[in-house]
Amino acid sequence: MLTEETSPTQHLEGQEEAFKTTEMRPETSLNAINGVTADRLRGFIERIERLEEEKKGITDDIKEIYAESKALGFNTKIMRKIVSLRKLEQQDRMELEELIDVYKHALGMV
Repeated sequence: MLTEETSPTQHLEGQEEAFKTTEMRPETSLNAINGVTADRLRGFIERIERLEEEKKGITDDIKEIYAESKALGFNTKIMRKIVSLRKLEQQDRMELEELIDVYKHALGMV
C-alpha cells in the first residue's frame, strides 16, 4: 500500500523484490504454478491424449463405414450431407431448406 512517505517507484521496487523471492522458491517454480501441481498438469495432459486417441479411432471407424457404403454404390457426399442435416432440429432444417430454395430460384437454378 502507498503511504505519503513512499513513492510509487519505491512501492513497485518492494513488489519486485517480493516477486523475486517467490520466483526463487523451488516449490513455486517447478512443482506448483498458481496452485497447479506438476502431477495434476500431467494428469490433464494424459487424459487429453487418451481422448485424442479415442477420437482418432472413432474417426477411422467412420471412414471405414463411408468406404464400405461407397463400395456398395452409395454416394458418400450425399450421406455426409444427410448426417449433417439430421443433426439439426426440424425447424432449423426446414428454414435451411427454404433458404436454399430461395437462393436457387434467385440464381435461376430451378
